[in-house]
Amino acid sequence: MVHYKNPLLVLGCVPEWQDKILLCRRAIEPRLGFWTVPAGFMENGETMQQAAARECREEALAEVEIGSLLAVVNVTRAHQVHVMFRAKLLEPKFAPGVESLEVALYDEAHIPWSELAFASGEYTLRQYYADRSAGLDKHHFTELKSRSTP
Repeated sequence: MVHYKNPLLVLGCVPEWQDKILLCRRAIEPRLGFWTVPAGFMENGETMQQAAARECREEALAEVEIGSLLAVVNVTRAHQVHVMFRAKLLEPKFAPGVESLEVALYDEAHIPWSELAFASGEYTLRQYYADRSAGLDKHHFTELKSRSTP
């Protein structure tokens, strides 16, 4: 019997509310106490968009509408692929989930850049702001349907 060791998918989003984004301070290792976008491992039976929304619910107790694809980052040393989406908060209600010490809205000037947990998260945020300053996808939210087989 062959046992494959394949990379894991990590799904997340950059939730926006009135030109601010929601970040979570991690309550778990790795990188306990550092800030990140809501993200985590995809589960069997869900789409990438469902996984990103679920992670936001679990980590920030926030409901989001998932938008367009923002970033795909190969994290080869950790055997992972990080897939990040744009998102918007449906309402300004959020609180720390069990994996977060705190959650907060930040504008670009006040993001704790030196306290971000992962390089993939920093890359995602920089891509988000680069796209936004170029006028790309600021409000690009469409219902993304994906076909899945049972």
